Amino acid sequence: MLLRDLAGELAASGWFWAVEAAWVGFVALWLLHERRTPTATVAWMLGLAGLPLLGFLVYLLVGPRRLERKKVRMAIARRAVGSAIDWWERRTAAELPFPGQLARLATTLDAWPPESADEVQIYAGGDETYDALVEAVGAARHHVHCEYYIFDPDRAGARLRDALAERARAGVQVRLLVDAVGSSRLRRRFLRPLVEAGGQVARFNRPLLGRTLRGLANFRTHRKIAVVDGRVGFTGGINVSDDQSRAARGDRAWRDTHLRLTGAAVHGLQATFLENWSFATRGRGTLRGSAFQACFPPAPAGPNWVQVVASGPDQGTYAIEALYFAAIAGARERLWITTPYFVPGEALEAALQSAALRGVDVRLLLPARTDAPVVDAAGRTYHDALADAGVQIHLYGPPMIHAKTMVVDRDLAIVGSANLDNRSFRLNFEVVAAIYGEPAAEELAALFEADLERARPRARREEADPFGRRLFASAARLLAPLL
Repeated sequence: MLLRDLAGELAASGWFWAVEAAWVGFVALWLLHERRTPTATVAWMLGLAGLPLLGFLVYLLVGPRRLERKKVRMAIARRAVGSAIDWWERRTAAELPFPGQLARLATTLDAWPPESADEVQIYAGGDETYDALVEAVGAARHHVHCEYYIFDPDRAGARLRDALAERARAGVQVRLLVDAVGSSRLRRRFLRPLVEAGGQVARFNRPLLGRTLRGLANFRTHRKIAVVDGRVGFTGGINVSDDQSRAARGDRAWRDTHLRLTGAAVHGLQATFLENWSFATRGRGTLRGSAFQACFPPAPAGPNWVQVVASGPDQGTYAIEALYFAAIAGARERLWITTPYFVPGEALEAALQSAALRGVDVRLLLPARTDAPVVDAAGRTYHDALADAGVQIHLYGPPMIHAKTMVVDRDLAIVGSANLDNRSFRLNFEVVAAIYGEPAAEELAALFEADLERARPRARREEADPFGRRLFASAARLLAPLL
């Protein structure tokens, strides 16, 4: 009896290992055919081989196949928007009145071309941004378009909602697009005054199974965009939330940076919004013909040149990552970067080290602590190597600094929604504004230096940390492609 049971167990075990071997072979061939990065391919192979059922489910939900389906939908949205008018073809950076290699790079990678702006206003806090935004919305005559990762149902959210509702009652076309995950607290009851006034609301990319798997959801719109009448635009790092309002949070409010643009430079923000609006509404909200043209009114030439660069996981080449890498690699004098979430990856890490080693004044302004402990831990593992190359690292706060800015030499300032991490570059939809010329660069540099007064130089090396803290950081770094 014992021998018979043992033989049965061995036979069953043999069948198990045969099935497992066949499964691993199938997975390997399947993933190799996808031609992803070696790291991603090996990671998915191990996950699918070790956890066949659960791994396969996760792969279908958030893996490359799901991204391919979204690429198709976004391409359809882009074509719908692009075919609406006959002047959609992009200009080339060769038309710019200044040396424009960075602009040409971004334009080649499907970014909107640089256009002139009458005014470029930089804001250093949520309250002044909300004041300017509500004022602009109140003056709207044709349309207001807003796209936000976080739109909270709090005092800041109610103030903007009410301003939008008032314009909608006056006959202005109001469209509000929020991310389904970032704005998961936003309920229909809160939005009812806007909808009943005639405003339209859409949610970007609802995750499968609702809230159950929202923590695994990629492909978010992390953008912060507001466009009024196609003439005034806002973008940067500031969401609609009391977390970024000193009036609501006092000294605990996050420090952030935002832009207000007027003139033709707003067109890039408008086009970026309309693509995502078409995608989120599955084409039903696509504007065409005269309705579309009214979103792009002609504007006189202004003294500033601004290029809106958008990117997302639907693109084959990631425009914002390429822009940042080229800006860092081409810096000659100074490179001052503020980012709340810093997990740079090998290429950007090497570019930062190379810039510092060749004598560029490279400074990183990072939060002492963020709301994401795993990201903080992974980011710390890069500090020592960067500091050894000559990069100056400064830790801000509390409160948390949430600004995403870059000053390159004396003639380039970048403000936007993208962090220096793989999530911003490859997994989320982001947007930045590159401002070419000395005035904006000097203003942003002055703001950077003011922030340094509330920061301290990083002094402690990671090797001085307790073993448990270093082990946690090393484990967190393994997740860098997802952070």
